[in-house]
Formats: sequence, structure tokens, C-alpha cells
Amino acid sequence: MNIGTRKSMVTGGKEISIETGKLAKQADGSVVVRMGDTMLLATVVAAPEAKEGVDFLPLTVDYREKYSAAGRFPGGFFRREARPSENEILIMRLVDRALRPLFPDDYHAEVQLMIQLLSYDGVNNPDTLCGLAASAAIAVSDIPFNGPMSEVRVGRVNGEWIVNPTMAQIAEGDIDMMVAGTMKDVNMIEGEFKEISELEMVEAIKLAHAAIIEQCQFQLDLAAEIPTANPKRVYSHETHNADVKAKVYELAMDKCKDVARMGLANKAKRTELFDAIKAEVKAVYSEEELAEVGGFISTYFSEVKKKAVRWVMLHENKRLDGRKFDEIRPIWAEVDYLPMVHGSAVFTRGETQSLTTLTLGGKMDEQLIDGVTFHGTEKFLLHYNFPPFSTGEAKPLRGTSRREIGHGNLALRALKPVLPADNAYTIRLVSDILESNGSSSMATVCAGTLALMDGGIQITSPVSGIAMGLVADDGKFAVLSDILGDEDHLGDMDFKVTGTAKGITACQMDIKVDGLPYEVLIQALEQAKGGRLHILNKIIETIAKPNPNFKPQTPRIEAFNVPNDMIGAIIGPGGKIIQAMQKETNTTITIEELPSGEGRVQIMSNNGDDMAEATRRIRQIAFPPMVEEGAEYEGKVKSVKDFGCFVEILPGTDGLIHISEFAWEKIAKMEDACKEGDLLKFKVVGKDPKTKKWKLSRRVLLPRPEKKEDAPQA
Repeated sequence: MNIGTRKSMVTGGKEISIETGKLAKQADGSVVVRMGDTMLLATVVAAPEAKEGVDFLPLTVDYREKYSAAGRFPGGFFRREARPSENEILIMRLVDRALRPLFPDDYHAEVQLMIQLLSYDGVNNPDTLCGLAASAAIAVSDIPFNGPMSEVRVGRVNGEWIVNPTMAQIAEGDIDMMVAGTMKDVNMIEGEFKEISELEMVEAIKLAHAAIIEQCQFQLDLAAEIPTANPKRVYSHETHNADVKAKVYELAMDKCKDVARMGLANKAKRTELFDAIKAEVKAVYSEEELAEVGGFISTYFSEVKKKAVRWVMLHENKRLDGRKFDEIRPIWAEVDYLPMVHGSAVFTRGETQSLTTLTLGGKMDEQLIDGVTFHGTEKFLLHYNFPPFSTGEAKPLRGTSRREIGHGNLALRALKPVLPADNAYTIRLVSDILESNGSSSMATVCAGTLALMDGGIQITSPVSGIAMGLVADDGKFAVLSDILGDEDHLGDMDFKVTGTAKGITACQMDIKVDGLPYEVLIQALEQAKGGRLHILNKIIETIAKPNPNFKPQTPRIEAFNVPNDMIGAIIGPGGKIIQAMQKETNTTITIEELPSGEGRVQIMSNNGDDMAEATRRIRQIAFPPMVEEGAEYEGKVKSVKDFGCFVEILPGTDGLIHISEFAWEKIAKMEDACKEGDLLKFKVVGKDPKTKKWKLSRRVLLPRPEKKEDAPQA
């Protein structure tokens, strides 16, 4: 039996093994990657030829987690894995962004790469291995690829750098960064930080790249042992027309440079001028010729436009909209724009605009996450919406896109480090992009900061974000601050950096070209810092610090800890006590057990008196005063029996008023003397030694009737 090939290596002190030739052998390439008891299966299949008319790479990266990997059943009615979770989509994006630039530019066959989590040990995070697994599957196939590549995670705990940290170490650390690259270069970064410096970030990238180089060499050694991995398949997916290309370059290059020199800030006007040049080029050809070479004209005009804009930037130091390389577009911002929400802000930078709203809720509003690697709740949510009208387009809405999920997650990671540690609210930010011409995710960060401060959330520092670009050709390069959408499309890098005045809180970088020297990276980070601080000043001009109070319409929350052994008393049998308190005080009350063993009570209300009453009642149960023998109390009748009535002395503590102690006069039926809910005054006179119940008397507090005189005898 052929059991395949298996090789092992050590990264960050942890053994990683890759096995191929045992599972999924009908795929073009398949591997099983293992670290600890976490195992992934990665497969790749490429169509034999490109489809007619396709001039791009139709790459699909899919990542799915099997619940059986952690010995769990999926939730929901059907009890099976369904559509991908947000976490799975984010991992797909991590792999896709690192792989896509490494396929040959002229390779257009459909490629499907699937990664499945087969086993999860609760210690080693599977997303750490996904990039390695994906690249290894391609490496053992005959699919053309300019790799291999790999991804590693870098963390830092108590000042110590860790490659591929465990789940526990990630939670403890101040850095959580994923870095992807080849043996030569880094091409993708994403991470969140607790306000670190630019130099610390570069140090983390260098550490990651050293591990990536080892893993890439490991893949080359593995592929050398696989007969089917070499040679790579031969393909021809593009045809060209040298005459048409020369003509388009001749007719359009100088005119495109002229438009690039104009420094037009209006995207629509620039588009109009470029389209006019393209129309002039087409006008040179007859209708019959256009039917034959029209596709070539569009392809070559895009090339000319890109080269012209880049040439003007590198040789004349002029950007498309006329700004300097480190200049930020005009900014205006406004808070408290929407009157009835809990917080709101409009942030506009150039032709990019975000309207962000803040909603505050309680424990019941937390998002339940039922994943394979995480099962619990999340109390900070950030949702990013990118409607087609924001770019002046009419497109059908197909639900939340992967891009929207990715941009929202980046903004969430940027803001999470500055949330107050004692925050009791569930927080939801929603960013609706109303205009877009580059850096909409960074506008979301800025608008999110403003909305939080407008809503009275006491963040530790305001956060701003900026998207950096790069244009590099023929030994020249230019780092661009606050890039436009066109500069993102025509440039070589999209590097988003967020942070406070103190340091970086999140980043996301994608590089489209080979080679990013560290000196260029450092320049980009330093230039980004200057831009961030400029934007922070604009934020502070709008609102200097968080509002001291919440909006009047914001629900108030009171939260405090109670002893673990009092949780049951607060809830009551079948939830009777807590439900009654919620109904009588018009509040929402939740209680949960903390890892420390204490109970955490949260009370939410729109009325201060209701909040105070609910708090008083719960504290009386959780921290009950001692019942004193001989003391007088007032309480409600809880139940009526033939022999007397039980009355509440203190919350959670009852006593018996015997029928003989209810009044001086004789009572025939107890139900004729009182009913459930009556408020009585009484005195504690002792405790029954058998039942341990307090004995109460109402009679002793009543005036004793005078004795009647005997009637005279006849």
C-alpha cells in the first residue's frame, strides 16, 4: 500500500509535519499538515485550460472547519456545517491575499483551493497553518506558481517573541500578527497590537520572515521528492497583437500623461478624460477592425494608463489629484448627526465618506459564536457596509461580501484595544460607506472613534487610520499617503495602518510586486505615522474627548459581582424570583458565573428609580442582613395556610406567623384574616428548633384588648 510521503520540520520550537500521497489523490495536489494534534487537509485543482474570454485568474480559496475536529455537534436545526462563518471567511482572505499575487500574470485557468480543519487540539490555532498548507498543496502539484510561500503568526508575551504562539499565548500577548511571504519577500501582513511602535512592528516582521524562509525551503525539499510536482504544466492563456499594442501606446501614452499631470481631485472628471482618450484610439479603427481587435485595445489602454500615471509620479513627483506624496486629502467630520441613536459620526476625507452609528445594549445583545475553535459570546461588534451607490454604480445586492467582512474586522481590531476595561455594554458600530474613493476602511476607523466618543464610551485614546501606497519602477519608488482608489489599483502596495498617538493598534498590508526592502517599509511606516497624527488632530478638533454622559435615550447599565452561592437565590426556583423582579421594576436582569467563581449581575433600564429598586432587591438577596431576634419588620405574605401564614422577613428569608400569633382575638379561618401579597408588620420572637424557621408574631405589636367585666348576678 502506498502510504505517501511525510516530512517534518521545527518552527518556533514546534514540530510541523506535511504528508502527501495518502489522502485526496485525485486532486492535482493535496497535503495533510499537522502541528500538535491540529491537522489540516489542503487540496488544489486547476482546470486544464482557461475559459474563453477570461483574462484574469479565477482563483477560489475555501476554508472550512469540521465540528467533528473538536468532537462537537454543529448548532442549528440541521446539525450540519452550513455556510462559512465570519472567522472562516477571514481565514480564506488571509490565504487568498498571500497566494493570488504569486500566480503568473498570464495564467487564467480556474483554480480551486480547499482547506479543511480535520482535527483541533484546542492549543494550536489552525489559521497559523493554512498558508503553509495551501502553498504546499500547490508545490506538490504541476500547477504553475511563483512560490512557494508560507504564513506564520508572531506574538509577544511579557516581552518575549513567539513564532506560532498557542491560543493561550495569543490571549496574553500584546502583538498578534500574521505575516506571509516567499523566500525572498514579505507580501502580506495583518495584525492587531496594543499600541506598539513602528520599529517593534518591523522587528516582528523580520522574525516572521526568517521562519517563512525555512518553511518555503521545506516545501521545495518535499516537492523534489514528488514525481508529479515537476515539470509544471505548459499553458498558453493569452494572445497578443504587437501592431495594435504599438499603436495604442503611440496614440495614448502622452495624452494619458497629460491627464495625470492635471492634478484633478474629482474622480469622475478624471475618468471622463481617460475614457475620451480611449474613444479617440478606437476611432482610428473601422467597425470591422474593432470587432477583431477591440479586446486588445481595452487591454493595452489599461496598460498605457497605468504606466503613464506611474511615470508621472516617479519622474515628475505628481499624484493624480495633485497632492504631495505625504499630503492628506481635506477632512471634515461631525458628531451627533443622528438625533435618536446612541452615538453617531460622519467622517469625510476627500471623496470617501463614512456614516457610523453606535448602539449600546446589555448582556442579552451579545453575539453568540458557535464555532469549532471558539464557543462563546462577543460584546464588541463592528459591521461595515459598502453599497454600490457609494461609487456611483447600480449593482444588485448579494448579501454581505467577503470584502465587507474583512474591512469590518480590520476596523474592529483597530478600535478594540482602546475600549475601557470596565465597559459593561455590548457595543455595536455600523459603518455605512456613502462615498468611496479609497481608504473606506480607514474612514470607518475614524468615524468609529468619533461615534464612540459621541456616545459617551470612555475610550482610552482616539484612533485614526491611513492607507499607504507604493509605486516602484526602474530603481525609483514613491510612498504615497492616503491613497485614492485609482492609486490602489495602479500601485504596488496597499498598506493600512491604524493607531493612537502612542502607537499602532492594527495593520493590513498587501503587496503586488516582488521585493519590498525594509528601508522602504520603514519609510512607509514613518510616513503613515505622520498622516495618522494629522488625522488624529482633525478628530480632536471635532470632539476633544469622550462625552462625560451617555445620550438620554441610551439604556443605563449597573453591573456588580455577587457570591457564587447566591446565584440560585437571585434566580429563584424556575427563575421565579428574577422574572418577578424584572416585571415589577421594568428592567432587564442577567446573571452569569465568572471564571473566578463569582456571579456577575447586569441590570439594564431606562429609568433611574427602576434601576435603583432592582439593584436594592438583588443586593438584599446577595448580601442579606442578618435577621435579628426581637426586631420588628414589615414584609409581604408569601403564602396562607390553615395554621398561619408565611411572611417575607428579608428577601430570601421567610418566617411563620402562627394563627394564634396573628391577633388577640380568635381566628376561625386564616384566609379570612389575610391573603397573599398583604403587607404586615411583625416581630421576630424566636426560631423553631426543628424546622429552623423563624417564628413571628403580629399579635405582640397590637394593643391588647381590655378584659370584659363579669355581668352582675340577678
